[in-house]
Amino acid sequence: QVQLVESGGGLVQAGGSLRLSCAGSGSIFRINPMGWYRQAPGNKRELVAAFTGGGNEAYADSVKGRFALSRDNNKNTVYLQMNSLKPEDTAVYYCVLALGSTLQGDEHDYWGQGTQVTVSS
Repeated sequence: QVQLVESGGGLVQAGGSLRLSCAGSGSIFRINPMGWYRQAPGNKRELVAAFTGGGNEAYADSVKGRFALSRDNNKNTVYLQMNSLKPEDTAVYYCVLALGSTLQGDEHDYWGQGTQVTVSS
């Protein structure tokens, strides 16, 4: 059974940094595409960053140059390093694992429970 647990969120001032962690279990964790979505109140769900397969990574334009993905396969953990945080980064961040060969950002994927990131002005 696949389980995803996010951690590392919190309250930071603008310009600060956080590192989110996603600890996963299940045989597909190291195989299938996965990444991070975020959703702020009143906003649509947004793909922030993803491992898309073949060692490739994708980032939303709004976070390029500030956020970076990494993983530690020995710990079955994926990280999202977030630097130069802005108030508009405030959202609940979700770790998402594709059920199939592509991330769809919906019920076709596995979702963690989310971790809150709040950036103050």
